[in-house]
Amino acid sequence: MTRGTGGGKVRVKTAKNRSAQSTRWLQRQLNDPYVKQAKAEGWRSRAAFKLIELDEKFGLLKKARHVVDLGIAPGGWSQVVRKVVPQAKVVGIDLLPVDPIEGVTIFQMDFMDETADAKLREALGDAPDLVLSDMAANTVGHAQTDHLRTMGLVEAAAWFAIEHLQPGGTFVAKVFAGGTDRDLLITLKQNFTTVKHAKPPASRKGSSEWYVVAQGFKGREKSAEMTV
Repeated sequence: MTRGTGGGKVRVKTAKNRSAQSTRWLQRQLNDPYVKQAKAEGWRSRAAFKLIELDEKFGLLKKARHVVDLGIAPGGWSQVVRKVVPQAKVVGIDLLPVDPIEGVTIFQMDFMDETADAKLREALGDAPDLVLSDMAANTVGHAQTDHLRTMGLVEAAAWFAIEHLQPGGTFVAKVFAGGTDRDLLITLKQNFTTVKHAKPPASRKGSSEWYVVAQGFKGREKSAEMTV
């Protein structure tokens, strides 16, 4: 399947039924230090380091007690939350199946389902003080379409945060090159004290992903100012 090279990297041999794209992805995974470190430390994915690095920069987790993880699969972000603040109650949702995580309630369903909000809030037992979203739409290979589909998920996650967060709460979501769409950015700035974009070191340099970090939720009364 693989062989080493003089520079210490692993090269993936071509396979009859494997596409060139899959081969490149596999080779990148095998040579990614974050992937190796995640496996060594017991994280479910390299994405765990993205949240760890965002937390180091913005102090997201230290006061978190009720957390919603949107797009939880495979579970790396919830693992980080539970390790940093083991007393926190965490609820996650994803279309994909997710192996159980101690202390985390997981729903396998579409976040866009009209019953999802109520299920998440009921399972959490209180208003969240942190809403995390690492959701991204399945790509179709057309850049503009892929961006619009993912931004639709970001917008839905932002609505959820604004409608449910406790005052002072935080919203973190994956966006892509260009950052948050203008109208949504305006909405976030109306409803949060600070709104910043960040690209944690664990995000691959060639990746277009960024994260928007909105902190200091001003309270439900600001929802009337939504412009999205």
